[in-house]
Amino acid sequence: MLFRRASGFCCVVLLSLLMSACQGLGGGSSAPTPTPTPAGSLNSINHIVLFMQENRSFDTYFGQLNAYRAKQTPPLPQDVDTWTSGTDKTPANVSTPGYDPNTGQAGPPIKAFHMQSACSENLTPSWNETHRIWNLFHTGSGVFTMDGNAFIEGKFAHDEFVNGLPNFTDFTGKRAMGFYDDSDLPFYYFMASNFATSDRWFSPAPTRTHPNRFYWMAATSQGFVVPPLQQITAKTIFEVMDNNHISWKIYTTDGHTYFSYFAYFNAHHANVVPLSQYFADVKNGTLPQVAYIETGIEVNDTSSSGVDEHPKSNIQLGAQFAAKLINALMNSPSWKDSALIETFDEGGGLYDHVPPIAVPSPDGIPPIMPATNQPGDFTLTGFRVPLIVISPFSKKNFVSHTPMDYTAALKLIETRFNLPALTQRDKSMPDMTEFFDFTTNNGPWATPPTPPTQPVNKPCTFGVPIG
Repeated sequence: MLFRRASGFCCVVLLSLLMSACQGLGGGSSAPTPTPTPAGSLNSINHIVLFMQENRSFDTYFGQLNAYRAKQTPPLPQDVDTWTSGTDKTPANVSTPGYDPNTGQAGPPIKAFHMQSACSENLTPSWNETHRIWNLFHTGSGVFTMDGNAFIEGKFAHDEFVNGLPNFTDFTGKRAMGFYDDSDLPFYYFMASNFATSDRWFSPAPTRTHPNRFYWMAATSQGFVVPPLQQITAKTIFEVMDNNHISWKIYTTDGHTYFSYFAYFNAHHANVVPLSQYFADVKNGTLPQVAYIETGIEVNDTSSSGVDEHPKSNIQLGAQFAAKLINALMNSPSWKDSALIETFDEGGGLYDHVPPIAVPSPDGIPPIMPATNQPGDFTLTGFRVPLIVISPFSKKNFVSHTPMDYTAALKLIETRFNLPALTQRDKSMPDMTEFFDFTTNNGPWATPPTPPTQPVNKPCTFGVPIG
């Protein structure tokens, strides 16, 4: 009725006012532009699972990643540093001097080769041997020629006796130069290429399993380069989490854990639970904020679980075990806000072409060892080891080239849950946020991929022939 009685001029004015008001709301008759939902952040990850296997160098497991990535449709960038630091990233021309058991001197060179056995005789990654592997002929020079693997492992085999009898048969050290590819480890190759990995990820200390495992929990070995005969007092990530009300568990295959080497374990062993609880927690969405998965303690160079991928264990059984853990997570309600980091404790004496990196001493404690040992301290890492970062928020097909050791996983926990650093070592590390993409709320892998089945079809052969 108002418009009928109003003059033409009034109608025009009213119409103009209405149009102006609409334009102020975005123009025309469209609805207001909604406020953008903020992208996620590291706080999108509520559960961090750390899973560590045994004694594998990067080149031994992932030296064929570029060839695998080239075969994908479409091909993925072949930007993984494998075998050589130059343009020829194949093992065809890679070799190190073997050991001649007749003379005790360097023998004919042994080329890298495709390992035909899922097992091998043991190798040594201990302090003295590692420092000679770095430079066979000029040990201690500070130059890293990375040429001692076969010789050192051959000599180790030749000199090892049990009850007066040789304990090994590979006296040339050939097993140190063997590698696997995607035909052997299709699950790992698929996961490392689809999710995130690194070609500059190192074990923290240039020695064997136990000290490196201590870094995995405390960012120091408190001076030890061999397994200690008593518990150590270093503060662990578990104590820091307790002090800050962060929930945690250690899931074990056989009830044994490296946490037991720390004094803090004595009053907190209730957090160590059977692996079956992991599968229940994943299924029920009751994972703690931080979880460790352990496959037993190394005793006499092997583990009781048989799935730890140590050279004396079947690597395909170990990879199959890893697939079971990871697939359970990806196909559960826990997937949406979790990250699982799989890595290996040290290189195991197996060939890798990349030298160690300089790092801060964690606490200034020098190595506890005889004066006759190879000189050194804790300002150099060990060898590169494989890494896979698996999460709905993992960057797709990502390869990090940032040098770090695996105390970076502790830095990730500390960053996510606002915890203080344990030592100067983890404090110095990147916090691993470069492996993740939080630009979307649910992450690039909100719907996880379907990985191939991990076969268990290679023979388990000790000694020679192995390739």
